[in-house]
Amino acid sequence: MKKVILIDAGTGNLRSVQKALESIGADVLRTDDPNKVLSAKKVVLPGVGAFGDFLSGLRARGLESVINEIAARGVPLLGICVGMQALFETGEELGEYAGLGLLRGRVERFAESLAVKIPHTGWNQLTVRNDALLFDQIKDKAYVYFNHSYYCQPKNLSDVIATTDYGLQYACAVQHENIFGVQFHPEKSQAVGLQILRNFLEAK
Repeated sequence: MKKVILIDAGTGNLRSVQKALESIGADVLRTDDPNKVLSAKKVVLPGVGAFGDFLSGLRARGLESVINEIAARGVPLLGICVGMQALFETGEELGEYAGLGLLRGRVERFAESLAVKIPHTGWNQLTVRNDALLFDQIKDKAYVYFNHSYYCQPKNLSDVIATTDYGLQYACAVQHENIFGVQFHPEKSQAVGLQILRNFLEAK
């Protein structure tokens, strides 16, 4: 059974992510204890709400330095939604805030000039890089579930492993070595989302 640490930053209900991981056979420990996170073999960082609030929650619990340490050690880390956004250097939601800086780039709001509704809520298609571990057995143009008003702009295009089109083509999944991120919610994306989580559990 694959052991996974689910980081609780104090923002939002993590139960659906935990249930999704348990349904595919993971042994999940949900915690905000830095010492337990340090012992992790795999880590999932889910986030909801505002970027700045989420980062404040991590820092208040002493988790920022711990996340950076396990990332540097090569522990597979998956950020979901705001958890993906937190991997980047800066976010502009309700002000300018520093992220974890594990990936180069920033998080920006969808422009009001786009001919789409904000937030981006509902099902949309992925354009996937077929050599990406997260998308093993996932067909190009598969649908996943989104709910967000801000999106990531990676500086290193080689980190982008999937895009989606919502008024513009943007990065909705990234990977740099052992650091993974998805803007969509795999726990709400039915069979496709569960396969993505299974693939993450296979990360070395």
